[in-house]
Amino acid sequence: MYVHNAFKIDRPRAIALLRQRAFGMLVVPAPNAPAAVHVPFLVNEGPNEKLSLELHIARANSLHTMIGDGGKVLLICQGADAYISPDWLGVPNQVPTWTYQAVHLTGTVRRQPDEETPAHLVRLSAYFEQRLLPKQPWTMDKLDDDRRTMLQKVIVPIVIEVETIEAQHKLIQHKGETEHTGAIAGLRGGLDAGSHVIADLMQETARQKFGGFG
Repeated sequence: MYVHNAFKIDRPRAIALLRQRAFGMLVVPAPNAPAAVHVPFLVNEGPNEKLSLELHIARANSLHTMIGDGGKVLLICQGADAYISPDWLGVPNQVPTWTYQAVHLTGTVRRQPDEETPAHLVRLSAYFEQRLLPKQPWTMDKLDDDRRTMLQKVIVPIVIEVETIEAQHKLIQHKGETEHTGAIAGLRGGLDAGSHVIADLMQETARQKFGGFG
């Protein structure tokens, strides 16, 4: 991913976005064209800033056979995004642009042993269920034994040992206060949630850049 210096975010912010979204596109090489699958994932940080992602692929999806142990993959995690109209920016000679959050990870795949599948599913469901508190969390023991055993057999859990991280928040940081003021107002007038998330992020970066901003 090309990362403009003005838009680059540091490792902690990249990992924060990964944890917040916890969903992305896994892209793998294939004989005729790249193949991809959309997956939830868990982020694990080990010693010496070692980063890994834990996820699974349906066994019926041939993608897992294309990578195997030691295969190289790309995972793309995208956050909020929004269109910016030049009419909002308040200065002449502007063009349309798109704002967004994105993290690209490359790494090596390691298949987890089948005996790790139950613990993997417990960790994955627990992570997302805790977001629904105070709802009583759903747990794997709510499944009948036969159903639980069957479901564990139809997935292939893998770990991606992360080797590179490229991340950016493209939020017109290279433009001035007038442009920020107009873009934020325009975004806040929209109805989609992504526009409001981007407006909040732009407000934060504008406050840091211009001081005392809105």
